[in-house]
Amino acid sequence: MSYDPAIALDFFKSAGKPSNVAKSAVIFSEKEAPGLFSRSKSKIYLLLAGEVNLLAAGTPIATVKLGEIFGELAAITQAPRTATAVAKTDCKLIALDDSELEAALAKKPAFALMLMSILIARLRETIARLTAAGALAKGDEWQEAVAFDPKRLTELVSGLSNDAPLYFQQGRQIMGEGQKAVLMYAVLKGRVAVSIGGRVVERLGPGGAFGEAALVDQAPRLATAVAETDCELQPITRTAFLALVKVSPQFAYSMLSSLAERLRFLTARL
Repeated sequence: MSYDPAIALDFFKSAGKPSNVAKSAVIFSEKEAPGLFSRSKSKIYLLLAGEVNLLAAGTPIATVKLGEIFGELAAITQAPRTATAVAKTDCKLIALDDSELEAALAKKPAFALMLMSILIARLRETIARLTAAGALAKGDEWQEAVAFDPKRLTELVSGLSNDAPLYFQQGRQIMGEGQKAVLMYAVLKGRVAVSIGGRVVERLGPGGAFGEAALVDQAPRLATAVAETDCELQPITRTAFLALVKVSPQFAYSMLSSLAERLRFLTARL
């Protein structure tokens, strides 16, 4: 699903209001972290008019154009900003903070799927560049994230799917890089190692989720997953996944956060 400015506008207008920003004004600053006294307060932005420059270490790296979103990674992951945003011209934009973003996801789930598709496309591109450069070092792992409460996720899925938990013995492969995707998985018990190009990049315990990328864009698997211990996993079909995004903004937010964290981790290694 490619970026559609109309879907983005509908999404942002459902929970936020336009505001004007004067030329040369700093919208947010590099390394700025979310907090009470932070200017950005983890906001994600949609540009309605004008242009915005993005700078890293004072060097321009991109220009945000009319209808584009920016600031999404820090807003979703609650991590420090990786760039500074400065109004290149007088601008009009809509900004959504954490609570407004979640409220908008409840009203307009199509945006969540669109943003997931964008993040996954960037993930695939980043992985291809890292693989070509041999830039994933042994021992590199992104921080383990517990995306869900296992009991709550089981309750959500049970209303949308009849798939029972699956059990994998230690050492068994759960999914393989390049395979066609049928399911994503949430870890109920045990531990799973996720690898790219033979290098472990993530370890997941109860509450962790994996395999969602290929369900969204219906392309081959990005990674291989192996049971590090005996595991109990909750399978989630694409139909159930799409339904969960529509009925649970918390599920959608968790999936976006998981994808954004992975993208931040890999992008930092370019």
